[in-house]
Amino acid sequence: MKKIRAPKRATPSTSATIAGRDVAMKMIRTILPLIVLSGLVSLGVFANSCANYSADNVGGTSNASGGAPATGGGGGESGGPSCVPTTTDSILPCDILEAACLPCVSAHSTVRVLSSAYTGPLYQVCKGSVVAGPNSCQGTPQDIQAIDGYPDTTTQDTFCGTAGCAITKLYDQSGQGNDLEPAPPGGMKTTADLPVKAADLPITINGHAAYGMLFRPGRGYRTGCNGCNIKTGHGTAVGDEPQTMYMITSQHDLIDSCCFDYGNAETTSNDDGNGTMEAVYFGGGVIWGTGLGGKPGPWVMADLENGLFAGWENGQDQNISTNVPLKFDFVTAIVVGDTTDKNGGKGRFALYGGDATNGPLTTLFDGIRPEKTGYVPMQKQGSIILATGGDNSNGDGGRFYEGVMSNGVASKETVDALQAAIVAAGYNR
Repeated sequence: MKKIRAPKRATPSTSATIAGRDVAMKMIRTILPLIVLSGLVSLGVFANSCANYSADNVGGTSNASGGAPATGGGGGESGGPSCVPTTTDSILPCDILEAACLPCVSAHSTVRVLSSAYTGPLYQVCKGSVVAGPNSCQGTPQDIQAIDGYPDTTTQDTFCGTAGCAITKLYDQSGQGNDLEPAPPGGMKTTADLPVKAADLPITINGHAAYGMLFRPGRGYRTGCNGCNIKTGHGTAVGDEPQTMYMITSQHDLIDSCCFDYGNAETTSNDDGNGTMEAVYFGGGVIWGTGLGGKPGPWVMADLENGLFAGWENGQDQNISTNVPLKFDFVTAIVVGDTTDKNGGKGRFALYGGDATNGPLTTLFDGIRPEKTGYVPMQKQGSIILATGGDNSNGDGGRFYEGVMSNGVASKETVDALQAAIVAAGYNR
């Protein structure tokens, strides 16, 4: 695995930010060796290393029609031998996950580089006419590259001018080629989705100017579906294969309608039944489950199709006692989807969340899958969605800054290291 150090830091804006980053760096230095040691003990010694884990797909049947094969069911920390974990001095999310033998299969961000191996553009903006759906740009496109790990917003601002632009593509930084474009029609919303405006959500990250993505109803992205330019998700988990995913979002601009998601969904763009998707959701639960305290939340939840689950407690999905609302400007939202054999054959999923600028993760839920038909085993299909439901339900709103999907089940130590790296990134309004 290529080793890099974090991009050179700009001057932080507050002493609290400095303190938060210092704590985060200490956490990373403490936790990463434990991840590697734990992985070496549990996995034993195999021929692969994280640098070439894709040579031997020893578990599951993950989609691998393009890019490297995925780890598959039981890979990485979920228990199946796939690679020998390696140390890394990088604090980028995909590097941390791959050090734990959890290969990234999608990584999308408009605000920073997420993998040390990635050298391409972060996203594409379009000046002039745009239409809904894939191939959205009917005007002039411009790729926005990264400079020292952050977007070249000067080029964007100069190119777009006062007329503005739309974001018509998010490039996948995982190496799997799972680029996101505005979504095609689906079973619920039978018209295609529009792209977001490119300059509606300015932020700073480590003192660098960047633009997040502000979603309103009717705007959403997808890849790996029948109507997409990329028909099959490359490397993504299918069936009951395990996966770990996160997104950085916010308490602001949420709209309590289905469904502000990032993750794994149907390739058909239809509702194919319980368990045919598994995505991280943040919001008020719409008409489905709720966390502690009831509406409005917001809570980190798992969208498993036909249900947003803050957990499963006492045979139901309401007012889950451990899942507290997260009312932060920048929120880390994590879903870990484990396999059927856990919890005596009842399956397992876990939810974690916290302030993306300061502090540790909270375990919001860690337990059995919903006791309803279809969720054990899961029947994931491997499309990737952003800010829309699996059937293109798209009445939601929210903020998105970055998101990653990896194969395998992350341990608590790994998600803690991931959170420390996110805090060290220095998100600021």
